[in-house]
Amino acid sequence: MTTRMEHTGSYYAATANAVPDRPALTESIDADVCVIGAGFTGLSTALHLAEAGFKVVVLEAARIGFGASGRNGGQLVNSYSRDIDVIERNYGHDMAAMLGSMAFEGADIIRQRIAQYHINCDYKPGGLFVAFNKRQMHELSEQQALWARYGHDDMQLLDDAALGNYLHSDKYIGGLLDKRGGHIHPLNLALGEAAAIESHGGLIFEDSKVVRIDRGEQPVVHTEHGRVTAKFVMVAGNAYLGNLVPELAAKSMPCGTQIVTTEVLGEEKARELIPQLQCVEDCNYKLDYYRITGDFRLLYGGGVTYGGGDPRSIENFLRPHLESTFPQLKGVKFDYAWGGDFLLTMSRLPQFGRIGDNIYYAQGYSGHGVTTTHLAGKLIAEALRGQAERFDAFAALKHFPFPGGRMLRAPYTAAGALYYGLRDKLGI
Repeated sequence: MTTRMEHTGSYYAATANAVPDRPALTESIDADVCVIGAGFTGLSTALHLAEAGFKVVVLEAARIGFGASGRNGGQLVNSYSRDIDVIERNYGHDMAAMLGSMAFEGADIIRQRIAQYHINCDYKPGGLFVAFNKRQMHELSEQQALWARYGHDDMQLLDDAALGNYLHSDKYIGGLLDKRGGHIHPLNLALGEAAAIESHGGLIFEDSKVVRIDRGEQPVVHTEHGRVTAKFVMVAGNAYLGNLVPELAAKSMPCGTQIVTTEVLGEEKARELIPQLQCVEDCNYKLDYYRITGDFRLLYGGGVTYGGGDPRSIENFLRPHLESTFPQLKGVKFDYAWGGDFLLTMSRLPQFGRIGDNIYYAQGYSGHGVTTTHLAGKLIAEALRGQAERFDAFAALKHFPFPGGRMLRAPYTAAGALYYGLRDKLGI
């Protein structure tokens, strides 16, 4: 008997839209494409393919959105964890132009999905990046100019006075408003996309952990009680993939991040914090991020635990951050606290590619997964339909191993983060 894995005890799970129970796979079936993982990468891939007429089967080890897709901060942050200037420096102008043209596409896909399938997920437009010091303000000014070079000009630089119209915190000296950003209830978005897949005839099986992939001309994906024979396989397990595909695990690392959600504040008090309800992300290396939920709580996240997992007390870890940002909330009650893992790469750029001719993968969004996962699904669907140019641009990015291999990747990365954390504190 397979043990049923439920969602973590998050605000999202507690406020999820009602959904039907989905069965485990208990038979042998055929498909055009078997997708492993019902997070945003897998769901986006499956939905684009189902819309195009492919016979799609999605296998999920636990629940839809069980991993990072159903636990994250819910912020639509455009571009990638390493920005276009880094890509241009390492790969040249043509590669930067290709990836730069797609940098804001993921959020547009999400908005289109919400509208087309009437997904109730508390979407609110607008995102703020906020600076603690002059160095960070200079970086935001450069970021605005960089994005404008690649056609993304919906940015507004805010000085201290202008920022006051959007955020009531004395911590910052200015910021950058991304009018094409926004925020959502991520688990409800995932559940809505799953229903959309099924409306096109796609099949989704929960409690169906993949235990083996038989590679070959027609790969076979095995679960404990069933199997799928497919023309193509899409691997979308990300930080929860384990060692199912060893060559993917060797060049990535799960990292934990944590979130708390306050009691209901009410609209008036919530707007005293963030008057126009945009989501917020600071400019530190080890950044904090926060926003107002659809029922007017403050959702606040931050921190990184390299190698995955959570600190002993998420509440004790995040309360000083929250109360420093909003002293007016000192002592506020937390109704929810949870953590989850995202997948980090050495380059901080996503890893796309193929294993052989018929196993595709996309992973390692390094903290920018909400939007880039949705782009990934579209690009994989394009590639399977014979238009692989955009997918291949991402696949050309090099996949670097972490120094010291799997045993030492966490301490080495943590040491680097300690250095950048010290820089954040010193403002240099």
